[in-house]
This record gives sequence, C-alpha cells and structure tokens, in this order.
Amino acid sequence: MTANEAASPTLLPAAAMAGRDDPVDRILSTAYELFSRRGIRDVGVNELIDSSGVSKATFYRHFPSKDALVLAFLELRDQVWTVDLIVAEARRRGTTAEERLLAVFDVFGDWFKREDFEACTFINVLLEMGPGHPLGMASIGYLSRIRDHIQALAEEAGLNRPEEFARSWHILMKGSIISATEGDILASKRAQQMARWLIEHHRSL
Repeated sequence: MTANEAASPTLLPAAAMAGRDDPVDRILSTAYELFSRRGIRDVGVNELIDSSGVSKATFYRHFPSKDALVLAFLELRDQVWTVDLIVAEARRRGTTAEERLLAVFDVFGDWFKREDFEACTFINVLLEMGPGHPLGMASIGYLSRIRDHIQALAEEAGLNRPEEFARSWHILMKGSIISATEGDILASKRAQQMARWLIEHHRSL
C-alpha cells in the first residue's frame, strides 16, 4: 500500500466489519481496499500479508491461495456494494417498485461523484482475469445476482418479461459505470432517462 492509499478514505464501510478484529477480518479488509483500487494481478500475497499485519502462516491457514482470498473478497463486495449500497439504498429512496428501479441511477449518481469511485469490481475482475478463469466465472455469477435483484423489482412493478427487462436494465447500469469512469459526470442521468423508456416499453409489451 502506498502512502497516498494509506491516507485515503477506506472503501469498506466501517459497519461491514464492526466488532470484528480477528486475522481473517484484517486480511479481508486489506484485500478489499487493495483489490478494489488496483485489481487482482497488481496486488501480491506478500503485500497483502504485510499490509494486514499477519504472519505468512496465519494468512495461508485461512486462505490457502490468493484466489481463495479473491473469492472471499468478491463475496464481501457483493454484500457491501450490491446488497447494502445499491439495492438497499434504492429501495429506501423509492416508495413504489418503479421508483426504486429508477433510484438505482440516483444512487449511482452519488457514487460516481465520490473521489474514491472505483467502478464495478465484478466487471473489472471479469475483464482482468477473463471469463474462463475461476475468478472471472465467479464475477459472472455475481453480475447475474445483480440482474436477479433488478428482475425482482421488475416483477414487483408488474412489468412484462421481467427477465428480459433485467438484462436490458443491467446493460444501462454497466454502461453508465463505464461512462462515469471515462469522466461523464451525467452518465447516471443519461442512463436514467433511457431507463424510463425501457420501463414504458415493458409496460406496453
């Protein structure tokens, strides 16, 4: 971890590890920061061990390989980012299923403005490792779980062909993340406008 990274705000919310301070949690917290910011291949096991303050024996007792740690990180990312940030916050902001769907892009808009905006880890890992690698395959699975959340909202909204809707909606989500990474500060608003059209289309089918 560089001095700048050490001084920067942490990506992992404090509540995610509240009351937990055993070696596994320190390793996971360190991995969350390093993998989210820099990807998988750029972060070595020795750096993970040094930054988490555990011994090599302790590290390998809990995570027999780097890939095992990455899989645990992806699971934590799904809970912290997909469930606790995107889905829960969108549900909190909307009073109807349709409003909750559209609120996804309001949540994205706030996320895109953060100085520590790190894009979508699942997309990043998939592109970095490839769809045939176990970590790429795991990322595909977590991306599918995101679509499941969207499909559930579409079903609550009474939209036609909710699975097809979720796939199209997910394209808007992923596209807006990439556009925000390029520097488009209005990416979430553009995606939200197209999302309104998509909702109307699936009401009229």
